Amino acid sequence: MKRSAPIAFCTLLLLPAAALAERSVWGYGVRSCADFLRARTDLGASSAAELQRYEDWLTGFVTGLNLATGEDVLRGSGIQSAMDRTAAYCKGKPDADFFNASMDFVRTLSSVK
Repeated sequence: MKRSAPIAFCTLLLLPAAALAERSVWGYGVRSCADFLRARTDLGASSAAELQRYEDWLTGFVTGLNLATGEDVLRGSGIQSAMDRTAAYCKGKPDADFFNASMDFVRTLSSVK
């Protein structure tokens, strides 16, 4: 069963992210980049709590990928780097969703293109 996990992960990377998002992404992954950037730039307790929810979602997403592949998909860069890189992606594509922005970073670090 462990051998099939990397194959499943590679398949995930090769499929169009939009198709995946329509079928299997829940929670903060379906939120827009514009919403994420708003939470990231607004000052205040409610925005800080909202930003923590995005980080928690990303942490769970990366943990799931790490367990499925048996490796560190962030290659040691950490969650904060992933949050920063996701924000950079979102600035250029505010209509994209948080999943696609996050997955873009994972793809840049992956040997599978």
